[in-house]
Amino acid sequence: MNDTAVRFQNVWKKFRKGERFDSLRDLVPALVKRLWARQPKGLGAQEFWALRDVSFELRRGDSLGIIGPNGSGKSTTLKLLSRILKPDSGTLQVNGRYGALIELGAGFHPDLTGRENIYLNGTILGMKRAEITRKFDEIVAFAELEEFLDTPVKRYSSGMYARLGFAVAAHVDPEVLIVDEVLSVGDYHFQEKCFAKMREFTRNGTTLIFVSHNLTAVGTLCKSALLLNRGIPVFQGDVQNAIKRYYALYAEDTKSNALEIAKVRLTDCTGAEREVFEPGETAVFTIQMKALADISNAHACMYIRTRDGQPLFDTATSRYSDTRLTLARGECATAVFRMTLNLQDGVFPLGFSVSSEFDEYFVYCNMGLKQLVMTGNRKANGFVFLDPQAELLIGKMEDAEGILQSDVATG
Repeated sequence: MNDTAVRFQNVWKKFRKGERFDSLRDLVPALVKRLWARQPKGLGAQEFWALRDVSFELRRGDSLGIIGPNGSGKSTTLKLLSRILKPDSGTLQVNGRYGALIELGAGFHPDLTGRENIYLNGTILGMKRAEITRKFDEIVAFAELEEFLDTPVKRYSSGMYARLGFAVAAHVDPEVLIVDEVLSVGDYHFQEKCFAKMREFTRNGTTLIFVSHNLTAVGTLCKSALLLNRGIPVFQGDVQNAIKRYYALYAEDTKSNALEIAKVRLTDCTGAEREVFEPGETAVFTIQMKALADISNAHACMYIRTRDGQPLFDTATSRYSDTRLTLARGECATAVFRMTLNLQDGVFPLGFSVSSEFDEYFVYCNMGLKQLVMTGNRKANGFVFLDPQAELLIGKMEDAEGILQSDVATG
């Protein structure tokens, strides 16, 4: 028996600038047009490579995370695997039944109800009508959309779309499950439910291919990862090493044609410059910048990471005010972040980025702009400092309860 679930070998894919494939409505006319057009062997004047010589192979039960900056070719890879697109060069093969959730509402008809779309989408994914009927109640229960089952899906929110789409895909009983970032629109409860379902699949031998910017989720769900950058495979292997390389991309490419960092300061609340702090102290991270080109409606963001690149914290000035970073060439601005350092001892890189509206691209990004050193007494482990107190009570249960009630009354 062939144990190979997915084979993706030396795949190249190109697009024409200005061409969009956000839905089948965009894709079908473009394919018809291409049938009548003469295709150049190389790149035309308006063409670019979305994927360049990408290869990987997965056995049954493997789980692969595909990560990388925006525009690196992640979603293109999934659309090729789902047979929505065809490669310009190379071969790919998916062995066995697959379920795919790569675009909100893909396979849904907006004028049909949720009930009708379950049958439509299930059929598209290869299920027989009798199988859909048998699993119908399970699908509805998972999606938690009983009240809206007979409502046209064009009235659904993006989160409701995702819930229904994932519920159908998950009940195909796929041998290969392909999931894109679309789960990010769901609420916390539904995301946890989906992650639990995907973990169940991988335990039962389903092959998972998962694209996400949530690197914690990738690290939890996937055994290995593929890092893409501008369509080129940069690294494939251990998830944590892939995540390190992901952050290294930004550390290696800190020069920006649009923004210059003039000065960076890390101080305490008195304004004294410091690098070493104790848990519970306040730190002020200040970045002075100058625009080298016009910048409009951008977000100034800061990050705290572990030394191996794991995300601990990030925020943006736009989360605390309506002000966006809009600068004409030559203008200056200052971003100030104040924070209480509830961290254990260790060395933590401080990062800073300026990103466009909706995070479509980075104007500037450096994940190691400054270094924060935390001291600690090593009475606890982990990254966070919760100012713990602990004691061991030996004796009768009533004695312990009396002490606890006394602590509550006096605390």
